[in-house]
Amino acid sequence: MAFRIEKLKTKYKNSALCLSERLSLIFSATFHIRAVGSNLRTEMQTFRIKGKRLKNWKTFHSEFKKEMNFPDYYGENMNAWIDCVDELTDEPTILQIDNGKYLKENEPELFNAILECGAFVNYRKIKVGEKPNLIIATDN
Repeated sequence: MAFRIEKLKTKYKNSALCLSERLSLIFSATFHIRAVGSNLRTEMQTFRIKGKRLKNWKTFHSEFKKEMNFPDYYGENMNAWIDCVDELTDEPTILQIDNGKYLKENEPELFNAILECGAFVNYRKIKVGEKPNLIIATDN
């Protein structure tokens, strides 16, 4: 029995080392990714919108105006929303929608407006040779 185990160890020694090396690389990459992700979160401007507060267009615009510090002259329409978000995203920016699943199920028009108009903000930046900086994130 001992001979058989030694023979297997010798036979699979190189495979085991390769697996060990692969695991080491995976763990190193994972820690690097976590570190980079952590740095991005601390370096990025972040705005949090409470999805459950968005009940209609009026609450949509008042919540965004308040949470994202839109100017007093904000026109409370989606063209004005795009312009204000565009001005705020010269640097990488996270727009965190809390209770996104709730918003998607209960106010899909508002949820889709955030995604579509946010995509347009990034598209507009690309068209003029800038980097797209808006990241829209949501939770359950």
